[in-house]
Amino acid sequence: MRSSFPSESPCDEQHIHGYGFNPQSWLQVERGKLPKSSYPASSIESLIKIAEPPVVPLYKPLDYVEVLSRIHEELEQCRPRERPGLYLVQSQVFRGLGEPKLRQRSLHSAWRCANTVHEKVIFGAWLRYEKRGEEIISDVLASCRKCCREFGLLDVASEMPVRNFEVIGSWETGSSSQVSSMVTFQIQDGRVTCDRCKIASLSIPFCSMLNGPFTESQLELVDLSENGISLEGMRAVSEFSSTCSLGDLPVEILLEILVFANTFCCDSLKDACDRKLASFVSSRQDAVELMTLAFEENAPVLAASCLQMLLQELPDCLADDLVISLFLGATAQQQLIMVGQASFLLYCLLSEVAMNIDPRTDTTVFLSEKLVQLAVTPTQKQIAFHQLGCIRLLRKEYSEAEHGFEVAFSAGHVYSIAGIARITGIQGQKALAYEKLSSVITSNLPLGWMHLERSLYSEGDRKLADLDKASELDPTLTYPYMYRAASLMRKKDAKLALEEINRLLGFKLALECLELRICLYLALEDYKSAICDIHAILTLSPDYRMLEGRVAASKIGTLLGAHVEQWNTAECWLQLYERWSSVDDIGSLSVIYRMLESDAAKGVLYFRQSLLLLRLNCPEAAMRSLQLARHHAATEHERLVYEGWLLYDTGHCEEALQKAEESISIQRSFEAFFLKAYVLADSGVDPSYSATVISLLEDALKCPSDRLRKGQALNNLGGVYVDCDKLDSAADCYTSALKIRHTRAHQGLARVHFLRNNREAAYEEMTKLIEKAKNNASAYEKRSEYCEREQTMTDLQTVTQLDPLRVYPYRYRAAVLMDSHKENNAIAELSRAISFKADLHLLHLRAAFHEHIGDVPSALRDCRAALSLDPNHQEMLELQKRVNSQEP
Repeated sequence: MRSSFPSESPCDEQHIHGYGFNPQSWLQVERGKLPKSSYPASSIESLIKIAEPPVVPLYKPLDYVEVLSRIHEELEQCRPRERPGLYLVQSQVFRGLGEPKLRQRSLHSAWRCANTVHEKVIFGAWLRYEKRGEEIISDVLASCRKCCREFGLLDVASEMPVRNFEVIGSWETGSSSQVSSMVTFQIQDGRVTCDRCKIASLSIPFCSMLNGPFTESQLELVDLSENGISLEGMRAVSEFSSTCSLGDLPVEILLEILVFANTFCCDSLKDACDRKLASFVSSRQDAVELMTLAFEENAPVLAASCLQMLLQELPDCLADDLVISLFLGATAQQQLIMVGQASFLLYCLLSEVAMNIDPRTDTTVFLSEKLVQLAVTPTQKQIAFHQLGCIRLLRKEYSEAEHGFEVAFSAGHVYSIAGIARITGIQGQKALAYEKLSSVITSNLPLGWMHLERSLYSEGDRKLADLDKASELDPTLTYPYMYRAASLMRKKDAKLALEEINRLLGFKLALECLELRICLYLALEDYKSAICDIHAILTLSPDYRMLEGRVAASKIGTLLGAHVEQWNTAECWLQLYERWSSVDDIGSLSVIYRMLESDAAKGVLYFRQSLLLLRLNCPEAAMRSLQLARHHAATEHERLVYEGWLLYDTGHCEEALQKAEESISIQRSFEAFFLKAYVLADSGVDPSYSATVISLLEDALKCPSDRLRKGQALNNLGGVYVDCDKLDSAADCYTSALKIRHTRAHQGLARVHFLRNNREAAYEEMTKLIEKAKNNASAYEKRSEYCEREQTMTDLQTVTQLDPLRVYPYRYRAAVLMDSHKENNAIAELSRAISFKADLHLLHLRAAFHEHIGDVPSALRDCRAALSLDPNHQEMLELQKRVNSQEP
């Protein structure tokens, strides 16, 4: 299976047959070309092969809540210059938790409170890198006459603090009144006449030379021909001595002056020249060339400008040998010139980008070694040494990897024991590896990853027991499900194997799990289901490679395509309608993928694809599909709608409304009215907005559209009517939506029944949704609101089995336990979920429970951790204030 940290297998398709797998052979049985009995026993083994999960190069503290709480407390008390570093660590915690939005917010906080231009440049570059793929938003905003400059290029010269320079010497002439107040400098065949005292004031060397006990102090003509300055350069120096400014000079002259200023220790002249040169950095080549000069002449403003230009081109610039040589060859002094005190921050960014490109390259190793050299604090050492250990492990440099993991572990990064155990196991000492992990499990509060790692060094029932415990402690870990499914398939229990892998795919769309399910389908000769999952994979990751990277998923899709029924356009729409109505999101993605391969209107299809991807919690893929919808829009008014959704999804509601109105002004369409209604409903707090939203949705329903979208509009309209307490109108909308098979309208109609005090009808309505929907965890959760307590507990237990990431069931069960005065059990129920899901509501409730039982330190810890997730959450701020007042 493929993982986010690459496997070690060759990646070209010529190796496929050498590994005993020929996709064609799996596709010929259906057409009678091969007897079923011809499959060798090893065929299933070659398909269903589960690779060990990677040791990920992430910062994974043992108790992330404690770490987040400590960071939050330090942020409240620390000096301003320490804040960016704390936000960096916070971002690393969120990265380890798999929370990209929270990570970006931490980086944004670091950027906002950056104390130096270097920190501003690095965090700005990091945020641009994190948001790559969203560049189109700037173009769309520009069309609204709004410019998005948040992380654009800084004017480095104006951002760098201005130094105060001491005026050197006296404005009096030398000891001899015979000496002229002017001095002329001979440069080759030319001469420049300057004010002696003003030139002397530039530096101590000039002051001594022109006013001190040197021969030149008695001369009116001084030869500077051998000092590397041209006539034009010397005229500029003379002008600067009088005006303290440099005019518009070519870069060659400025370079001359910079060297000259350094030679004669003219600090103010050097600073002015340094700042002027910074504005000449306009390309990567400029940056590389001028950075070398900045190092030689100790020009920090120029160096910072060069650094900004290089980081602006991440990740592409890391493919440039000259850039890599510059970063890797920089000495401690040169790093100080280039990045001030932010060297660890810079190499943390560079090594992460390099790892994302290819963790096995020498460049990645060298950048990570730089990071290790710069690590000072225990946390920095944990991050840097663990990362380097992971890279060395991938490169099979086991001795070096072990050293990295051991240093990280000694510094307090317990997760690094996973790397140490891997190397111990590779060396043939599985029993010792098992013992090391057992020691960690008994010495700490057990976590899912600990049991997963220990399972790698045992067999049989003991292995399965560890995997089951891993899933119990952290149901988001994919390897246990995959291993159990593969084991069941090898025992020829295909039904249970599919049930096992579907347990995970019901709440987490992991590509490696989809791949395994494809292999299961192929083994069962269920090509129709296999190609459905292939299409889902290709929608999420068009370049995905299967079977340990040996074959492109698109290749298998092509082979399977010849063995499944082909549909015309009308049949595709019918299939999409069926799957959409049964809330089969992966099936719907597959149908859309097929339609996109034809000549159908691609803009509409990519838009539908984006809606499904959002529902499947795949925001990056959804953004990509929405951009493709804009690119393939058939008309201007259609393109404006897609631009509106792009803006809305990135938080630009006002501009999204503008796009909707522009589209309506060109042509009244369902999608334009729907967009405007949706944005207003989501952003408007004024009750008068409800009437406007109702009117807009009614206008939308009058426009041509298909039943899928009209069902959604009717459902939304019903929701607005409920909010306005117009229950009869709401019921009519939901009933109309159900008539055109908008299945989710059952939920709205259940709400109407409940508000009419008919809980039994509400319960029955949700039961209908549960029966119809393929993905029904949310339906069970909603139905639980309409039951007696015993049935509620049963429904919520089902929710947790179907989707353990939904937090409401944990909160409800904890509240029930608290009402029964089982405080410790209530807290344990919340802690079970918190251990694998960082959620503000869970932390909020646990903090309240801790406060209730008088455990003020624990309550305060949870408050601070929750505020790390949302610093502006009003209820959390009030609870923290109340708990703080109780602290002794």
